[in-house]
Amino acid sequence: MSNVKQFLAIIFISIFMVGCGTSGNESLRSESEISIDQKITEGATTLAEIKAMFGSPIKTTFTDGGLEIWTYEFDNVKMTAASYLNPFGTTFTGTKKELVVLFDENEIVKRARMSESDVEEKYGLDSLQ
Repeated sequence: MSNVKQFLAIIFISIFMVGCGTSGNESLRSESEISIDQKITEGATTLAEIKAMFGSPIKTTFTDGGLEIWTYEFDNVKMTAASYLNPFGTTFTGTKKELVVLFDENEIVKRARMSESDVEEKYGLDSLQ
């Protein structure tokens, strides 16, 4: 009988562990729009300083004029309670943080913006609605 209890406990813990997750750049976990504004000074902070603070970006793009744009993302989501009982889909809710940094031709920050928003992600048959 104790083997059954152990098995059920392992299953329960496994389901709970799958229900939480983060993805992206961990250095953004504790950041906010205010803290980013305090760390990054437009016209002064360099590309090297941004890389030292946050590491390599998840995405690098360029403007039509050739200026470099770095994008960082961090998602912190949890599976909703209803998802544990729904065999047709899973819903995750949480927050998404995104930091976008535009550098000038001298690799100095021209613009930097951090945004944080609530997100809901659906997977499975329920996501087809």
